[in-house]
Amino acid sequence: MAKQKVVVKLSLDDAKKRSKALKTAATMDGVMSVTLDGDKLVIIGDGTDVVHLTTKLTKKLGYADLVSVGPGDEKKEEKKESKPQGETKNVQPLVYPYQYSYPYPFVYHEKAYDYPKFYNIF
Repeated sequence: MAKQKVVVKLSLDDAKKRSKALKTAATMDGVMSVTLDGDKLVIIGDGTDVVHLTTKLTKKLGYADLVSVGPGDEKKEEKKESKPQGETKNVQPLVYPYQYSYPYPFVYHEKAYDYPKFYNIF
């Protein structure tokens, strides 16, 4: 048989339930590795009885929901961006100077008109 990856959602409230879930899953026939991913138990094995595993976890912990069963041979391909060799650019960050705005009183001087200081209308 081929490897299979089983994901079971559990209600893991404390450390005692986590250790009980790991121990229960690890003692099953055909299990190669058991990991916890948040509230999900990820089991990778060869010829593991998924229904028996889920019912056993339900009896031990009170709640177990089978999320997915799939092939365990998934190899994640990482795409690396290749840089052309010999070309490196030094990019300077664009920094704007600090703008002073209205913390100081705004003073407006109008020099276009030369009015006398006092107006004598009479």
